[in-house]
Amino acid sequence: MKIFFTTLCILLSLCADSVFGSCREEQPEKKWETYNVGKILFEDKAPDSKGSDIYHHIITDPDAYIKAQSRTVLETLYFSVKDSITPVNRIYYTLEDIEGVSAKGGGNGNVSIFYSVRHIEKSFVNNDTAKVFFETRGVLLHELTHAYQLEPQGIGTYGTNKVFWAFIEGMADAVRVANGGFKQGARPKGGNYMDGYRTAGYFFVWIRDNKDTEFLRKFNKSTLDIVPWSFNGAIKHVLGEQYDIDELWREYQIAVGDIQP
Repeated sequence: MKIFFTTLCILLSLCADSVFGSCREEQPEKKWETYNVGKILFEDKAPDSKGSDIYHHIITDPDAYIKAQSRTVLETLYFSVKDSITPVNRIYYTLEDIEGVSAKGGGNGNVSIFYSVRHIEKSFVNNDTAKVFFETRGVLLHELTHAYQLEPQGIGTYGTNKVFWAFIEGMADAVRVANGGFKQGARPKGGNYMDGYRTAGYFFVWIRDNKDTEFLRKFNKSTLDIVPWSFNGAIKHVLGEQYDIDELWREYQIAVGDIQP
């Protein structure tokens, strides 16, 4: 297996769709360098798999790598270390030989994240180290967002309320988009912000790029300020009473060319 250690340099040139601003691969600001992101417990549960071999070639120090991406997530979601940040005491990160891609579990400061070695193998098409590294980072950004992001209040839970779910998954992909974690052309066309994931994520980043450069941080914090939380209530709180979530969605759809004015 040929592993190219120039991969990182290649990856720094890869960006999300140009309509969503420049690729943000900078290191988190120094204010996050000493922030305690939680203890990283890494375990490879599939050491004999091809996916495990690939992972260890591209990520030689999982502990340091996960901490670095955690700080990128925190920098994207919060203004400073003095904010009301979701506490994370421990991140139990595992490589597992199971179907799927990755998922976050746990709570109350103890987070678990698995990453499928089968997905790693599928990403390693044509021995493309850069592609699997890029995918691994993007997936990690999404799952770490779930660890550190704030949650809507007064509207039920992730499993009982679609607004809650759409916000959580939309913000996780927004953090990934904002940090150059998707390849060009990954933005879904059409749909609705209530679809969560990339559909909402690209929309949130578009708002950041076109309405308020601090939108993602303010939107995250809105979960503390708007109770019961709603998309429209949060939008008005962050951008002003003159804004409406559905009107913003239409403006966005026109701006990216998905619909005609």
